[in-house]
Amino acid sequence: MDRLVTVDAKELNLLFKPNQKCSTSFKLTNLMHTMSIAVSVTTTNPNLFSISQPFSVLSPLASSNFTLFLTLPSELPQISSPIDSLHVRTTILPTGKANQDDLHRFFTKPGASHIFRDANLPIYFVGEFVAKFLISEPCFQTLESNFMLSKAIGNCTETQITSLLWYAVGKGNPSFVSALIDAGGDVNFRDLSNGKSLLFAAVNSAAINRVDLMGLFYEFGCLVNSVDSYGRTPIHVSAIHGNLDALKFCVSKGGDTDCVDNNGCTPLHCAASEGRMEVVEFLLECSSYSKYSINSDGKTPFLVAIDNGHSHLLDSLRLSDVLHRAATLGDVHGLRSCIEKGAIINSRDQNGWTALHRASFKGQMESVKLLISNGAQVDLVDDAGYTPLHCATEAGHSEVASYLIKNGALANMKSLKGVSPLNLTSFKTHSAFKFPLCEEKELV
Repeated sequence: MDRLVTVDAKELNLLFKPNQKCSTSFKLTNLMHTMSIAVSVTTTNPNLFSISQPFSVLSPLASSNFTLFLTLPSELPQISSPIDSLHVRTTILPTGKANQDDLHRFFTKPGASHIFRDANLPIYFVGEFVAKFLISEPCFQTLESNFMLSKAIGNCTETQITSLLWYAVGKGNPSFVSALIDAGGDVNFRDLSNGKSLLFAAVNSAAINRVDLMGLFYEFGCLVNSVDSYGRTPIHVSAIHGNLDALKFCVSKGGDTDCVDNNGCTPLHCAASEGRMEVVEFLLECSSYSKYSINSDGKTPFLVAIDNGHSHLLDSLRLSDVLHRAATLGDVHGLRSCIEKGAIINSRDQNGWTALHRASFKGQMESVKLLISNGAQVDLVDDAGYTPLHCATEAGHSEVASYLIKNGALANMKSLKGVSPLNLTSFKTHSAFKFPLCEEKELV
């Protein structure tokens, strides 16, 4: 026989409350049919816990209840796995009787024989307060902490677990969030005091750029187009906070970049209001129309950026469009105005054209001169590998082509299809393309 008693528990859980005494009970049963058993119950840390009957006698087949007490109540729980252990040792008592001094002597005498180690029970603090403490402390956000959390919530109600779920979302711990959902946390629960459900938390996750949390909510059915009380989706919130990773995640899952909130604002309005350059550029790539959207105040993202003093956004939101249009029309005054306001001289449109491409294609010599004098690069290529010189020669604007070459444009620069300005029909057929600087030896 390797033990003399059985214990009705495999572990001991104490419901912890700050600065309050707590306890838990367990029962020992003598397995011997004819012999009484002497029992010693101790803990690893006797300063922290005490036992109702540290030494006792169990008659044959008899049972007895024991209580474990927290000796030193505290404001915060001790967190470890486990926090302590309870040890049950036994020995056969032939006489069937012994006083406390005798029992103490049985189990403390050096070299005592015939002592059975019947049980070693781990002790845990449990309850909502312990779980909340674990969630709130970054140092506990480990795999071991997940185990401790599962212990802590073992006696929590579904309502308490759902409350903890909200709390874990606010703390940004996807591992705890997942564990609490698996434990029965209700993602569809709605707080009657503010009308918010856990679906609202998906929007909040975008605010802290937690793509891992957003992915978790997405798996549990929280759509990337869900809205908060302001009508804002996770894309709106990502744009406001400049969280590009969260924004890209939303778009990859079908998020609508042109959706509007309760004020008629698109995500681009939100990014423009906060001066989020990277987000603005990404949203413009996703939608070529959102820059023209008007919110409830009748303002485009460009005007919103102006109102908030974000001049570095003006080129992306509108100035580049105005710059290109002025270059196309030969509006030198408009070009100068755009440049003075900070327009990026080499900004590209959706096809990779710069303002110099447009001016060259339309033969707008004065625009070409002004653009080059302000830093326009003569050999930037569009998406097809065409330079402004390609555009000028293809459209038959010999004067512009000549001016571009005089300012460093390469006449033998090939497009993606292997076409150079020299190969273009207009370049070959127009006699005006006999440029002094375009000698064959220089173009080889």
